[in-house]
Amino acid sequence: MTQQTQKGCDQQARGFAAKDPSGRLEQVLRAGNFAITTEIAPPDSANPQDVFDRAAVFRGFVDSMNATDGSGANCHMSSSAMCALLSRAGFETVMQISCRDRNRIAIQGDVLGASALGINNILCLTGDGVQAGDHPQAKPVFDLDSMSLLETIISLRDKHQFLSGRRISDAPNVFLGAAENPFAPPFGMRAMRLAKKVAAGAQFIQTQYCFDLPRMRTFMHQCRDLGLLEKCFILPGVGPLASARAARWMRQNVPGVHIPDAIIERLEGALDQQAEGRNICIEMIQALQEIEGVSGVHIMAHRQESSVPSIVQASGALRGRTPWTPALNPLDQTQTAEA
Repeated sequence: MTQQTQKGCDQQARGFAAKDPSGRLEQVLRAGNFAITTEIAPPDSANPQDVFDRAAVFRGFVDSMNATDGSGANCHMSSSAMCALLSRAGFETVMQISCRDRNRIAIQGDVLGASALGINNILCLTGDGVQAGDHPQAKPVFDLDSMSLLETIISLRDKHQFLSGRRISDAPNVFLGAAENPFAPPFGMRAMRLAKKVAAGAQFIQTQYCFDLPRMRTFMHQCRDLGLLEKCFILPGVGPLASARAARWMRQNVPGVHIPDAIIERLEGALDQQAEGRNICIEMIQALQEIEGVSGVHIMAHRQESSVPSIVQASGALRGRTPWTPALNPLDQTQTAEA
């Protein structure tokens, strides 16, 4: 990292007021470290060991794991349950909340419960429409959207009251995040849209997959000009592409994903396309570290989770730092006690 970029990160870490950090992810970011987050795929199972097995892949390589909430409007184990299991085991998690499936009464109760269970971070999402998933006959709720969800949790956390105005005795101490997509038109409005989410309460931002560095640099310059780099932590999304065919499918079928032709052509010309996809991800992380205001990366490695440790190591993104990691999960401890 250049001295100018390091200075920018240090200023960002100190640049906006904060309560006592709610968890380790917030501590890492506020200390000016380059944070690594990832997504953990929820199982189609009621077995907690399935959750711990998936988390074990990331042990010691990431600062936090996002548990998705019905991603793509498909049904899996709930985000709150996964985060509760992993938090009890000592992992740091980000609980995603989609507005698609629950109204404001249920969501506010979930936030209080999540904080009580030791879940420190919440990512606020509007959510995909039900027609995109495996239950298209389901009734969507969308009582809130990502913006009003942020404002709702701010009311709980900072005003100590429900949206109804009724007071709560103990407020949830949570670090609030939101998503943004710098790669979807209208490009000139994306930083302004982010500014609205920051004004609503977002403290960290995870973006859609970044495969277009020039566009990401433009977005970050716009964020700087709006004064957002002193108000939130921005973690661009990255991930390994399995093949040129997979990249084309993503570009055509996943809303908001922009993959330039040059990336696909590079994959097509490689003898081992999956290895080349990992190399592209590594290079992207290294380049993102040099952009002013980038505070970390969010690695989304769908069906390639086992590649995350090698990608993190090869990128040098941790800069000699080892993320805190628990020694055992609760099932291990129970088995040890019984033995």
